[in-house]
Amino acid sequence: MRKTSSAGKTDGAGEAEVVSERGARNRAVRTPGGLSVRLDVRAFVVVALLLVAALTASVVLIGTGDFPIPAGDVLKTLLGDGDAGQEFIVNELRLPRVLVGLLVGAALGLGGALFQSISRNPLGSPDVLGLSQGATSGALVVIVLFSGSASQVALGALAGGLVTGLAIYALAWKRGVHGYRLVLVGIGVSAIVTAVNGYLITKADLVDAARAVVWMTGSLNGRDWQQVWPLLIMCAILVPLVLGNARGLRMMEMGDDVSYALGVSVERVRLLLMVSAVLLTAGATAAAGPVSFVALTAPQLAKRLTRSPGPNMVPAMCMGATLLIVADWASQRAFGADQLPVGVVTGVLGGVYLLWLLVTERKAGRI
Repeated sequence: MRKTSSAGKTDGAGEAEVVSERGARNRAVRTPGGLSVRLDVRAFVVVALLLVAALTASVVLIGTGDFPIPAGDVLKTLLGDGDAGQEFIVNELRLPRVLVGLLVGAALGLGGALFQSISRNPLGSPDVLGLSQGATSGALVVIVLFSGSASQVALGALAGGLVTGLAIYALAWKRGVHGYRLVLVGIGVSAIVTAVNGYLITKADLVDAARAVVWMTGSLNGRDWQQVWPLLIMCAILVPLVLGNARGLRMMEMGDDVSYALGVSVERVRLLLMVSAVLLTAGATAAAGPVSFVALTAPQLAKRLTRSPGPNMVPAMCMGATLLIVADWASQRAFGADQLPVGVVTGVLGGVYLLWLLVTERKAGRI
């Protein structure tokens, strides 16, 4: 075993342990074939704990409702040992809702981490940049003008988010896309799109307006397997693509000039990751509506727990999934399954967090 301190001392070969200036411990594992993988032990522990918390909350949430099911029976039913009634309730009614919640939370967490890293700004999330509002516009057009079905509303939200993201990128382009310009353009686009959304609501009849308002709140009520599979396929494609470009994204945080010098194709990587973040955000919005503030808070909370530089993409995904599932469980326990949408809970918690973040940034002299 090789141990390397910050002074560069070694005492063997095979595995290295690096002690950073902050005192965090990193471990580099080398395989016989020459592959070396750097493992942040603290981040690994945080991810493991978040996964346990998300899975535990999921089991509890599946057992919560008008017909409560003990956690042990939920696990038995998921393994195929439940009775017919429990299998119907768990597998057909509650499991799809929980899976949508996990996938939406993970997609929003990853999308928020990407935007915050690209913009180099903790406020650079889809909520602030107008992507969620753009996806909402696409859905409202389908609801108000065409009275579309649920699947058509989802496609409209996906198209609206993609068009808004591309518009923000084009307007922010000036010999490249830079952080504060991206945030400022996004805030302006968000204001315009929000006004358009208000206009669409005023032009709708009473039934469509009520349907649109419920969708705009962000909710997991009534979600079934039709929402699970498209979101799962999208995440299965985009998550490996994003993680495969994690090194380039981390280099870009040191500045474009340094990234170019290190061989990173900055604009190609930035455009690829921004499109991926837009699709993740729009897909999550299409599945559950514009669930607010998860994309803003999850990456920052994950970074504070891991105390690790870089985008912390995997911890942000796990934190987003955990936040959304716990928020949905809290809304059901406090108000009943159909009385308080999860978007209301995340909006309240996210608003408090945003105020705290602004106060912290102001005290630090960054705003």
